[in-house]
Amino acid sequence: MTITATAPRAAAYRGRLRWWTELPLIAVVYALYSGARLLVRGDVDDAVEHGADILHLEQLLHLDPEGFFNRLFTHHAFLGVPADFAYASLHYVVTPGVLVWLWHRRPTHYRTARAWLMISTLIGLVGFTAMPTAPPRLIGGGHGFMDTMAQYGSYGWWGTDASAPRGMGHLTNQYAAMPSLHFGWSLWCGIMLFRFGRHWIVRALGVIYPLATALVVMGTANHYLLDVLAGGAVMGIGFLLARRGLRLSDRVQDRVRAALGRAPRETGAPAAARTAARSTAQPVAAAPAESTGATATRVVPAPRRGESGGPADGGEPAGEAAARGGEHAGHGRMS
Repeated sequence: MTITATAPRAAAYRGRLRWWTELPLIAVVYALYSGARLLVRGDVDDAVEHGADILHLEQLLHLDPEGFFNRLFTHHAFLGVPADFAYASLHYVVTPGVLVWLWHRRPTHYRTARAWLMISTLIGLVGFTAMPTAPPRLIGGGHGFMDTMAQYGSYGWWGTDASAPRGMGHLTNQYAAMPSLHFGWSLWCGIMLFRFGRHWIVRALGVIYPLATALVVMGTANHYLLDVLAGGAVMGIGFLLARRGLRLSDRVQDRVRAALGRAPRETGAPAAARTAARSTAQPVAAAPAESTGATATRVVPAPRRGESGGPADGGEPAGEAAARGGEHAGHGRMS
């Protein structure tokens, strides 16, 4: 007798996520990050010295392309103006857009991706605190950098204070160049698009976006090459910590619920499978019985709690691996 089971659909797993809790969570983390970033401005002289030291090290290593790109953007407005618009806007539009896309199209991977982004952002905040750094446009000393945001300010909404709108320069920290989270976030977006995009255009954008962002942040004299590399390193560390952070978060939530007298939060394969079974499970026909010619049917029940087990160390959080098959079953092609 051949029995086939229906894998949990992505819609069932998405049912465990609530947008009215996800949006406030992301907003609170970003507000804390922005507020803390302002509070750790550091000493301006130290920031300028750190920036000059980074540039000097790059020059010793012959790895200082930011000067060339900055001259290119300064002398050619058709390059500089789009670069300024990209620096002032894409950072705040593309990243949340990719988060929404993941929640809708790849819900089984959403929590891990969100944790990766948040942990990396908090690590970047540690970098701003430990090493306030002036961007190339603010180090002075005859290094020849031009502030393209100020040069082409009449084309956009920004003023002379980085990408902040005019009159709101006091709400930004201009001495937080190390590491570059402009690049770090774009790298995260690129990996998500390339890893989970089905259409070749989406995957191509996943490659182009971080590369273009690296060019933009250096050409506008807002970051050094080493800032960009540090942003990539921060994302790498965040990736290594994301799954552990999720497991810790789940344990803390379960303890809080237990302290409040509530049942532990049920996540993972058992919950997703039961939700899918209620809505999508169908009887599976077996081979005709030899003696009577009758057709036997059997509904494969959802796995009981504990049968699928938790994630192995270093593996995916419970439910993501088990529900992945259903995600493909529940969706068609993804663009």
